[in-house]
Amino acid sequence: MGMFTFKRESENTLDGAPARYWHMLDDGRIQCDLCPRYCKLHDGQRGFCFVRARRGDEMVLTTYGRSSGFCVDPIEKKPLNHFLPGTPVFSFGTAGCNLGCKFCQNWDISKSRQFDTLADEASPDEIARTAAELGCRSVAFTYNDPVIFLEYAVDTAKACHARGLKTVAVTAGEICPEPRAEFFAHMDAANIDLKAFTERFYRQICMGELQPVLDTLKYVRHHTDTWLEITTLLIPGENDSAEEIDAMTRWIAAELGADVPLHFSAFHPDFKMRDHPPTPPQTLSRARHIAMENGLRYVYTGNVYDEAGGSTYCHRCGQKLIGRDWYRLTAWNLTPDGRCNRCGTPLPGVFDAEPGKWGSRRLPVRMGR
Repeated sequence: MGMFTFKRESENTLDGAPARYWHMLDDGRIQCDLCPRYCKLHDGQRGFCFVRARRGDEMVLTTYGRSSGFCVDPIEKKPLNHFLPGTPVFSFGTAGCNLGCKFCQNWDISKSRQFDTLADEASPDEIARTAAELGCRSVAFTYNDPVIFLEYAVDTAKACHARGLKTVAVTAGEICPEPRAEFFAHMDAANIDLKAFTERFYRQICMGELQPVLDTLKYVRHHTDTWLEITTLLIPGENDSAEEIDAMTRWIAAELGADVPLHFSAFHPDFKMRDHPPTPPQTLSRARHIAMENGLRYVYTGNVYDEAGGSTYCHRCGQKLIGRDWYRLTAWNLTPDGRCNRCGTPLPGVFDAEPGKWGSRRLPVRMGR
């Protein structure tokens, strides 16, 4: 499918904007309070994420209004399987990241230190208007972690809600409590990466911490109206042992509940982990089996062809409720109010009376001048 070019209404340059969540230290440095890194900056320095910087005696978001690209995707690609299935989502990201994952599969964006990566400019209102005119039901903050461009994401979410669009965050969940509350107050759905279930993995492979992610998962599940799904990328020899998957899925069942969808995704060699093999499909199937044995009702496999592992089943009678062939819906057995049409059991999630018909298409969009 070709590129769609959207003509902008203005030539406003939105390069940089005041950032929130920081304070001045006694030694004259500024501390960023957005994520648990707490970067401490002298004038002219940038944080680990590269996009939050000190200018004079304030912090700014250098990527406000600038994007690494826009695309209309299937909502299932986020991945979200229980949120407006079959509908198109207007997706975009910026540059940078507050983690340093050695296996990053969007490393050209998330690890970018070059602002020519940010090829497009768009205000929050322009994004919302474009998404609505293209027939999207939602806008996703994705490709790189949206918590680092919180101010841009929140302003865009407000513009989307004003036009009746839903909002989606695809994030690793490494964020402090106060900004976390603001960020998720504006998100209708989130897919949060639970990259592993050990501090070793987070510290050595992601340059982050596990506990803030667990805190974010519990916060979103129990203190917001945001629909939550979880993704774990299984990397051979790193986080794919039966013991770790057992411990992780027991924690999810106990702390988040049986109805939170979990996606096990296949790794392919990339960035700084090209020496690891791809994830065998049987590893994903084994993980799915362990998770379901531990009480999780909706467990999926991704990045491999597995129609059974990609489809949604009624946990009570076993009927296939939503069939999927990659990102294309192949079956729909829900009543208009989101129940199994055989036994009447509700399916947790956010559903329209009818499925969307976007299919597996991807439509790149340029915010043209």
